[in-house]
Amino acid sequence: MTEITADVLPIFLLIFLGWSLVRSRFLHADIGDALSEFVFKVAVPVLLLHTITQADFQGASPFRLWVAYFAGVGVTWTIGHLMATRVFGRDQRIGVLAGVSSAFANNVFIGLPLVSRLLGNDGIVALSILLAVHLPLMMVVGTVLMEQAERRESGVEMRGMANILRQVGRNLVTNPLVVGLAVGLVIHGSGLQIPPMIETVLAQISAMAGPAALISLGMALTKYRVSGNVGIASVTSGLKLMLMPACVWLACQALLLPPDWTMALVLTSSVPTGVNAWLIANRFGVGHALAASTITITTALGVLSVTFWAWLLGA
Repeated sequence: MTEITADVLPIFLLIFLGWSLVRSRFLHADIGDALSEFVFKVAVPVLLLHTITQADFQGASPFRLWVAYFAGVGVTWTIGHLMATRVFGRDQRIGVLAGVSSAFANNVFIGLPLVSRLLGNDGIVALSILLAVHLPLMMVVGTVLMEQAERRESGVEMRGMANILRQVGRNLVTNPLVVGLAVGLVIHGSGLQIPPMIETVLAQISAMAGPAALISLGMALTKYRVSGNVGIASVTSGLKLMLMPACVWLACQALLLPPDWTMALVLTSSVPTGVNAWLIANRFGVGHALAASTITITTALGVLSVTFWAWLLGA
């Protein structure tokens, strides 16, 4: 357990470093926004491209991986929604946001550095396959369900599904993560050899991705705090950190996924809630406090949950 903690703790210390740099006013929060943009548009796409070009997929099907992960998402999201609406008596919009907050893992900014540190390239391959569909699928489902809830609660007319899918499609083809994965797959499939000089550059940028992502996340966390809804936020946090990885683990076992892929999926499902929950709350003007509180609580407790699951898996 001590060795696992020693591997996990530096990840959260880098998040704390980013948070401290802004809270102490040593750096301005805008620097964190710029660093986050660099991570999302350059460093992580290059990491995915570089990893995929060297990947050994071992003939494994991505569909079982997707089913295993999103089975956990579905169970956790549903329970989060029901807890908010049936137990806490909140309206359908808060129910949707509770589901999102319970099941939307921060796979890019925490999941990737964590899996890279504990499992290496084999784990990143599994996570890359997940990332190819994770963000667009989660955002589509979250947006559709929130618009349906908005219509039921306030009578606002819902956009047509075609419009939603058209917008998501436009975002998808310009998403840097998807572009990085696609280019990596083309190079991998074609058998092209990357010139040594370019390989060196790709490796150096890839090495930046993890630390930069964690520091930029810490800088962004200064915008969020436990600002109300502590009861329901505690429930969504517990679902995110404990129930979701348990469900993903069970699904991986049932679908007989390889051990490295199982560990990668369970570990990334155990990380804190992503800021996308707050973005959805901001888009619809409801549930800001719940999203912010869940992000803050899960990040504060994430080192414990990640260490527990890493120990349980023997990572």
